[in-house]
Amino acid sequence: MEEQEKLTFLSTLLPLSVILFIIVLGVLLLNQQFNKKLFRQKLEGEQLKIRHQQELLRSSIQVQEDERKRIARNLHDELGAALSMTRMRIMQLETRIEDPVMAEAELKAVREMTEVALASMRRISHEILPPQLEAFGLIKTLEATAATINNLHTLEMEVFSDDDFPRLPVAIELGLYRISMELLNNTLKHAAATAIAIRIYIQNKVLIVQYTDNGKGFPGETIREGLGHKSMEARASSLGGTVELVNGKSSGISATISIPL
Repeated sequence: MEEQEKLTFLSTLLPLSVILFIIVLGVLLLNQQFNKKLFRQKLEGEQLKIRHQQELLRSSIQVQEDERKRIARNLHDELGAALSMTRMRIMQLETRIEDPVMAEAELKAVREMTEVALASMRRISHEILPPQLEAFGLIKTLEATAATINNLHTLEMEVFSDDDFPRLPVAIELGLYRISMELLNNTLKHAAATAIAIRIYIQNKVLIVQYTDNGKGFPGETIREGLGHKSMEARASSLGGTVELVNGKSSGISATISIPL
């Protein structure tokens, strides 16, 4: 009788053990599949991050190359032409030196062309590094830009910041100035806006610049392309920061640039 009970117990235990083994094996296989999927997702995320960083780097390099090309083109087209004409005038002057009237006229023409060349040189150098930015900082430079725009009486631009807002490192001020000008130019060209506001403040050791306009905004994802988002993102990334660019709640666009200090 006892042997019969043992056999019955074993016959019952064996299927349960097989079922339990299958369950454990299934759990292990599911866990292995889950870990594989998790690892694959993590790997894809890292690859996506690397591709994004590479894209930002390429965009940053492209921004720099475009700046260099523009400067080189301006130097060639404006200064080159002005200096070439000045040289020609001097050569003509050498042949007319005996005629005081002609010599005086030629000297005047040379002086005027030299002044044009100097004005071009000042303008190009100001585009590379605005003198107001170097002398007075980001806030004063943006306020001067706002005053110039407001004098056109087509839209109103305001700059908000604390009265004791500090000067920032040159690289940060220049980067934020370039991004602000990119946003401003796109507003002036495409948005049909009547108001622009720039708010600049420091919160939890993070410099924040908020740019808004009340224009027509951009449909869907085209805002990331139409506003040169990658070039702005590259500039911010080079400073260790980010740019978030979206359509406003009611109208226009809203851009937030965050730079850790």
